[in-house]
Amino acid sequence: MKKLILLSFLIATTSLVAQEKHPEQPADKKLAHLDIHTSTVCDMCEKTIEENLIYEKGVKKVNVDLAKSEIHVEYDPKKNNPDALRKAVSKLGYMADEIPGDEAAFKKLPLCCQKEGCGKPAMKP
Repeated sequence: MKKLILLSFLIATTSLVAQEKHPEQPADKKLAHLDIHTSTVCDMCEKTIEENLIYEKGVKKVNVDLAKSEIHVEYDPKKNNPDALRKAVSKLGYMADEIPGDEAAFKKLPLCCQKEGCGKPAMKP
């Protein structure tokens, strides 16, 4: 009887550990990750991009890293692709890798962003 109880406990424990998600693994292995280099510099840029890009088809998560001037996007590759995501960022008025921000959209950005040139490519020294 003791062996049966011990065996049942081991099986239950093993199945629980096997189902536990590890933080370093993506929640959904079907998602793709894209890093887009941009010229964002302020909180308004971060807010604008995160609040708008999340509505693009297939996008599951958006995070703007101001320190690195990068946009991290997790998306469903069956519903969207890197070129379309870069174009969506550009249409918001911000630079997306080598694609310059749309001029009309740039003029609609908050004045602080226009003054800082958030949508324009970084100046080379």
